[in-house]
Amino acid sequence: MQETISICWLRRDLRLDDNAALYYALRTGVPVLPLFIFDTDILDGLENKQDKRLAFIYDRIAEMAAQLKKMGSGLKVMHGRPIDCLKELCGAYDVAAVYTNHDYEPYARQRDKEVADMLREKNIMLHSYKDQVIFEKDEVLKDNGEPYTVYTPYSKKWKQKLDDFYLRSYPTEKYYGNFLKQEAAHLPALETLGFERVAYDVPPAKLNEAIAKDYEATRNYPAVDGTTKLSVHLRFGTISPRMLAAEVKELNAQLLNELIWREFYQAILWHYPQVVTESFRKEYDHIAWRNNEQEFALWCKGQTGYPVVDAGMRELNETGYMHNRVRMIAASFLTKDLLTDWRRGEAYFAEKLMDYDLAANNGNWQWAAGTGCDAAPYFRVFNPQLQAEKFDPRGEYIKRWVPEYGSLDYVQPIVDHKAAKDRCIAAYKKALAMKR
Repeated sequence: MQETISICWLRRDLRLDDNAALYYALRTGVPVLPLFIFDTDILDGLENKQDKRLAFIYDRIAEMAAQLKKMGSGLKVMHGRPIDCLKELCGAYDVAAVYTNHDYEPYARQRDKEVADMLREKNIMLHSYKDQVIFEKDEVLKDNGEPYTVYTPYSKKWKQKLDDFYLRSYPTEKYYGNFLKQEAAHLPALETLGFERVAYDVPPAKLNEAIAKDYEATRNYPAVDGTTKLSVHLRFGTISPRMLAAEVKELNAQLLNELIWREFYQAILWHYPQVVTESFRKEYDHIAWRNNEQEFALWCKGQTGYPVVDAGMRELNETGYMHNRVRMIAASFLTKDLLTDWRRGEAYFAEKLMDYDLAANNGNWQWAAGTGCDAAPYFRVFNPQLQAEKFDPRGEYIKRWVPEYGSLDYVQPIVDHKAAKDRCIAAYKKALAMKR
């Protein structure tokens, strides 16, 4: 006779503490099998087999597996298409239900629909919960029921709605005794998944209070250790957004605003999924992008002749991270100085960033390009030299990543900023005129 179990399918929530789906699964009393699937539909699209994100995910899964082993349980790790993996488990066990947390990206929504349909045919329910955000979907809307497309009123409503109920954590540890008792499962080597082991640098999943308190004063200076660097943990759910928001709320209003920006872009992606491939403001899809291949390649390598841009791109290529202020400068330079389609830059960041999150990456690129909701106006073109003078006044960040800067070995600027700015504004004006 098959053993009756529930499955908790972990995705962007790689932690056992304060996990909504895991809490609801464990609370039923039915033995819970925690599951992680290395999704081949996603992995097969990753060309870089030394992807730092895979190494980070793998190590976090190994940590969770060790935690579960101490409880006499284990983490089931599978490699394949989720629908096939879950079908296999439904054949091996009498599955009472599958629990998971919401994912709002278009691919994930389609995947979860197909899985739910398959499970329903077997009379198994897929229970899904809010976990990676404080407010989701239709929880923060205008008074007329429409979604916000401007950040400031969204953030005001978000803050008005926030109370202790929404920040309350899920006490999963009360029910740890309900994990399925089993031998610790074998964790396949990273290499068997088609990826190589690479080093990465991610700080612990813990808020540094000193940085949080000074965040407003230090956040724009890339040479200073002035940001939390928790974005990777938020992306993969190795930190609880509820616990983090509760801490941040008491320490720094500006840092809380950054968490709200994250949720604003998640809401935009939910209500307007077309932004993945289209400009939010459709009139900007008429822009005649230059898309010069040689210039794009130099931007990718950090050889544009604009030191703050080059420093950012080299930091990204080497570490998988780029300071947020520099992300804005680099994105503005590509889209406006080089007049290259924002989708190309967005795709490059998607490939390289350890904290890559579709909603935030898309939202920020469209902001920089002037094509998105609540975007910088098209005629606002960052001057990379002035940005560097303002936010890296002693050139410490630039010297760290562009050591040849100031010598004859450093490349000449690939474009004249003033001429490029004029060209950009003319191209945008022409595109907007087509709308009329």
